[in-house]
Amino acid sequence: MIQESKKIWMDGRFVNWADANVHILTHTLHYGLGAFEGIRCYKTPKGSAIFRLKEHVGRLFNSCHILDIDPLHTPAEISRAIIESVKINRLKECYIRPIVYIGYGAMGIYPTDNPIRAAIAVWPWGAYLGEDGIKNGIKVKIASFTRHHVNVTMTKSKTCGDYVNSILAKREAVSSGYDEALLLDPHGYVSEGSGQNIFIVRNGILKTPSLTSILEGITRNSVIQMARNAKLKVREASITRDELYIADEAFFTGTAAEITPIKEVDGRTIGNGRPGPVTKKLQNLFFRLVKGNVKAYKSWLTYI
Repeated sequence: MIQESKKIWMDGRFVNWADANVHILTHTLHYGLGAFEGIRCYKTPKGSAIFRLKEHVGRLFNSCHILDIDPLHTPAEISRAIIESVKINRLKECYIRPIVYIGYGAMGIYPTDNPIRAAIAVWPWGAYLGEDGIKNGIKVKIASFTRHHVNVTMTKSKTCGDYVNSILAKREAVSSGYDEALLLDPHGYVSEGSGQNIFIVRNGILKTPSLTSILEGITRNSVIQMARNAKLKVREASITRDELYIADEAFFTGTAAEITPIKEVDGRTIGNGRPGPVTKKLQNLFFRLVKGNVKAYKSWLTYI
């Protein structure tokens, strides 16, 4: 169960957690057209800090632009509301969920003049795929469900309704005894997890799918920058399913997943079945920098 905090920001004001409700005929609830973000705030020696706030808010507004939704608040106002949400709930570390959605009004596919609403919730949330997963790696199943084609849905938008695809894939994986799902794109190449980007290491090269039918992950971007700064060879290119099977290392990235090693895919051990040296190096650097212990990346942190 989610661990409740005290207040949720809704359309410019804070309401009690239990009172943060919407009408049952809220348009986005029925049809899925809305945009959201996942952001983390970490405890550092200088106080709490939000990781890459500007980039997350920027992606939220890009998603709205792609979906032809016009938020009533500016990026600066949403950023301030996110910071105030963490402050008012007195959380040292938390997950942050801003959402822009179409409210109650007309029903049917075309929402006409329905109001555009926004909300921000924050709550404590630990390792999404478990502390053991972070430390020792997880088991992954390639889903029977295919990731979206670029002309079926807008893959650069973090759209509410798109995650039905992810839920079906994740349910399938978990019911089959795995921790997480991995989806292929319509051409059969490795795409992404149910809510994560993927990297592999093979022959000394860090490789990740190119930005075609995948979400432009902010943690993905962070890992690429970290790896290049560490003089690792990085390549964005198509990855086949069998190349994944014979990878030396593999890991997921994402706001919720952070950097989670993959130890097995479809019953096939990845590498030696333990987090490899590249994964551990990047994972260690990531957790140090989000907690404010790497000066070179201080611009990625917004202190509360």
